[in-house]
Amino acid sequence: MTTTATRVVAAAALAAAAVGGLASCSSESAAGETVDSSALADASGTWTETGAYTTPGGQESIEVTLTVEKGTVTAVSVQGSGGSPNSQQYQVAFASGISAEVVGKPLATLDVGAVSGSSLTGQGFDAAVEKIRADAA
Repeated sequence: MTTTATRVVAAAALAAAAVGGLASCSSESAAGETVDSSALADASGTWTETGAYTTPGGQESIEVTLTVEKGTVTAVSVQGSGGSPNSQQYQVAFASGISAEVVGKPLATLDVGAVSGSSLTGQGFDAAVEKIRADAA
């Protein structure tokens, strides 16, 4: 790698770290609104939102319902759209494992990846959570 390329990579890494540090203070909702994490510390209620994500088979969505008490997730429910048998399989797997991943976690920092072997469904889940944060703030 050339010196210039090394500097570009290092600059990109520093920029990503800076953005990550700022993300702990606030986040941007799917609607483009900035949500202050501290506003979510006392949030209580139940919210339902839908998050979309793209699969090799096309666009899918998942409906997420979160119950939150004093900023902490106490219950979660997901319902997938399941446009194909393959998507249905992954959404069912995701739904079976999501509770263990999010119950007891703060809404302000909630972020999931692959759950029960379903990696793309988590993207839809996270999109719905961003909307819920905006609703709860």
